[in-house]
Amino acid sequence: MSVKIGMIHYNFAGTIDDFFKYCSETGFEYVELQAGSVSGDNHEQAAEELRKRVDYWNLKVNAFAVGNDFVVSDPETVKAQVDRTEQIAGLAEILGAKTLRMEGGSPKDSVPETQWVEAMANCLQRCVDQFAERDQVKLAVDNHGVVTNDGDLMLELIEKVNSPWVGSCLDTMNYRWFGHDLETVGRYYEMLAPYVLHMHLKDGRGSRGNYQGEALGEGEIDLQKAVDCLKGADYDGVWTCEYEGRENDGTGQTRSYNWMINHL
Repeated sequence: MSVKIGMIHYNFAGTIDDFFKYCSETGFEYVELQAGSVSGDNHEQAAEELRKRVDYWNLKVNAFAVGNDFVVSDPETVKAQVDRTEQIAGLAEILGAKTLRMEGGSPKDSVPETQWVEAMANCLQRCVDQFAERDQVKLAVDNHGVVTNDGDLMLELIEKVNSPWVGSCLDTMNYRWFGHDLETVGRYYEMLAPYVLHMHLKDGRGSRGNYQGEALGEGEIDLQKAVDCLKGADYDGVWTCEYEGRENDGTGQTRSYNWMINHL
């Protein structure tokens, strides 16, 4: 089976068409886009137009970021979040993507930390029941921000929902960014690998205010361990590059692409 290589649109300088051109000419085959890429009064029509631009550059959309907040418990807010996620899944379908990159959500006084897993699991289960299982849409929860940047919590969440349509979007840098030591980060790779539905290969150094993004292979992350864990778990999705380094001219992404070609 050939390795599928992609890149996330986030943090790329220039227009989205500049991004498509760069990916196509560099050798990336897949792109991850965000819900904000589809704008205007008629979102379905906008998604169809965006799909034409993706097709023009001979690319494929492998994942679509929702930007949801599932750390909610009020029934009306839960319904609104789930309904919005279903609508975005429809846009992703137009773009050819069957994987949604999900957020956990944001901390808030109305939902104590002890109830985060329950709140997120409730929303994810509602998504599974309402559309994900029916439409075969994968819900990949990113270890992004504060709420889901704990591998043990992520595993608890996935096991609580207990659906093949809910799993992890494993970002190789974010656990370190949050402040976990590298040994713990490696343990998270091992325990979550069987549940990874989507992933971001990202490198860097330090955490929080001391974080600095780097091209793949130029930071402190043991990327090869992450790769080995995912391959050992038979991950068959796209290996998606995410670059948060200093350069905004594409050179960091190109060095990352070369790392992927040499190590995947």
